[in-house]
Amino acid sequence: PDRDGKRCMFCVKTSSRTYEMSASDTRQRQEWTLAIQTAIRLQAEGKKSLHKDLKQKRREQREQREQRKAAKEEETQRLKQLQEEKERKLQELELLKEAQRQAEILLQEEEQRRRQQHEEMQRTLEIQLREAEQARASMQAEMVLKEAEAERQRKRILELEDMQERLQEALQQEVKARQDEEAVRYAQARLLAEEEEKLKQLMKLKEEQEEYIIKTQREKQVLKQEMENKNKCLEEAQKQLEEVRVNRQRVDQDVMVAQRKLRQASTNVKHWNVQMNRLMHPIGPGDKRTNVSGGGFTGYQPLLSRRDSSLK
Repeated sequence: PDRDGKRCMFCVKTSSRTYEMSASDTRQRQEWTLAIQTAIRLQAEGKKSLHKDLKQKRREQREQREQRKAAKEEETQRLKQLQEEKERKLQELELLKEAQRQAEILLQEEEQRRRQQHEEMQRTLEIQLREAEQARASMQAEMVLKEAEAERQRKRILELEDMQERLQEALQQEVKARQDEEAVRYAQARLLAEEEEKLKQLMKLKEEQEEYIIKTQREKQVLKQEMENKNKCLEEAQKQLEEVRVNRQRVDQDVMVAQRKLRQASTNVKHWNVQMNRLMHPIGPGDKRTNVSGGGFTGYQPLLSRRDSSLK
C-alpha cells in the first residue's frame, strides 16, 4: 500500500536498484504490471516491442487471409470459365449435329428429285414414241409430193450442216467447261462421245440421202421404201440428239447445284473453323480478345479439301 493506504504501489527490481511506482487504482496497477512483465519477456526473447510484434502478426494474418481469398477467387473464376467453355462446346456439338441432319435431309430430297426426273424422262420418251408413230403414218400420205419432199430434204441437209457447226461450237464450249469442272468430267465426256457418235450417224445419213436424191430421178419406185426408212432413221437420230442435249443441260444444272452446295459447305466450314480456333486459343484472365481472321485454324485445311472433293 502507498502512503494513503491504497493498494496501488508496485516495485520494479533491477540489478542495480529498485523502483517504486504508484498507479491511480488497482486495475491500472495490474495493467502496468502485465505490460512491464511482457516487455521484460520480449526483451529476453530478443524481440521488439509488443505493439510492433502484434502489428506484425496482424499484418501477416491479414496477408494470409488476402492470399487465401485471392486463391479462392481465382479458383472460382477458373471453374466458371471451365463451365462456360463446356457449355459452349456442348452448344457447338448440337449445332454440328443439326447441320448433319440438314445435310441428310438435303441428300434425301436430291435423290427423290432425281427419281422424279427419271420418271418424267420416261413419260417424255413414251410421248415421243407415240408422236413418231403418228409421224410415220403421215409420211405415207406425204410421199405423193416426192419432189417437194426432196427439196425439203436438201433444206434439211443445209440445216443439219448449220446444226453441225453449232454442235461443234457447243463441243468446244463443253470441252472448256469440262476442264473447269473436273467433278463432272466423266459424265460430260460420256455425253460428248454419244453426241459425236450421233453426229457421225447424221453425216452418214446426210451422204446417203444425197446419193438417194441423185438416184431418185432414175429409181422412183425403189426410192419410196428407202426414203421412208432413211427418214425414220433420221428422225430417230434427231430425237436421240435432242435427248443427249436435254441430258447435257440436266447435267449442267446438277453441276450448278453442286457448286452452290459446295460454296455453302465452304462457308459453313469456315464458320466452324473460326469457332474451333476460338476454342483452341482460350482467353486468360488478363488477356485481350483478338479478332480471328476468316482463314480459320490451319489444321482443318485437309478436312476442307476432302469435303470439297466429295461434294464435287
